[in-house]
Amino acid sequence: MRIDADLSDDAALGGRLRLLQLRRGHRFGHDAILLAAAVPARTGEHAIEFGAGVGAAGLALAARVEGVAVTLAEIDHMLAELADENARRNGLADRVTARCVDITAAQPASVAAGLKPASFDHVLINPPFNNPGRHIASPDPVRRGAHMGRSIAPWLASAARLLRHQGTLTMIFRADGLGDLLAALPPAFGGLAILPIYPQPHMPAIRVVVSAAKGGHRPLALRPGLLLNDLGRPTAAAEAILRDGFALSVRD
Repeated sequence: MRIDADLSDDAALGGRLRLLQLRRGHRFGHDAILLAAAVPARTGEHAIEFGAGVGAAGLALAARVEGVAVTLAEIDHMLAELADENARRNGLADRVTARCVDITAAQPASVAAGLKPASFDHVLINPPFNNPGRHIASPDPVRRGAHMGRSIAPWLASAARLLRHQGTLTMIFRADGLGDLLAALPPAFGGLAILPIYPQPHMPAIRVVVSAAKGGHRPLALRPGLLLNDLGRPTAAAEAILRDGFALSVRD
């Protein structure tokens, strides 16, 4: 793919990934890498990222876990093409595939797109989580769709349909929306674990990573939080995840 003026070539995971993305519109950030780090995937399993954009989270997961297969589900055709190209240029095309698909579509359409019920071990979602009543919508339609958009409930229903029994759902969400997110979880999910993300010491959490298991029964667990910065510098724990590709343990 030719890199033109509308695209930038950016590094993730300390340069271990090179990702093409649009200069304008939604651009990947720390959230995608934190999400990927929290997915408890193992070699031989199959994960799917909903609303994958250019594939940052799914590709970061594939880079961290050797032998895991990842499907990048993205409704925007251009972004899906970029995700496919990013898989190729990072040497991950044998395990990572992008599909242009609406993950909330009715089951026949999902099956036709290769998304069969109970066929995935993990679903990861960095959803359009801004509340339109609290945030000013971007004038850019791609950015607006990524950050303001639809209710999370259809995404969660699709996750419940596509996951195998005991498969995991991993999400990163704004901290002040945690109550709404938990209320929207279908009854199929249990065994919740929540990990807060703090920007600085003595500041409220800005994000939460939420993990749930299909058919899980463990009591809800609130994990020790991750501090991103201290004294104006990234913490060692944050650097290990964001630059070195370490896992972020949420479920245990």
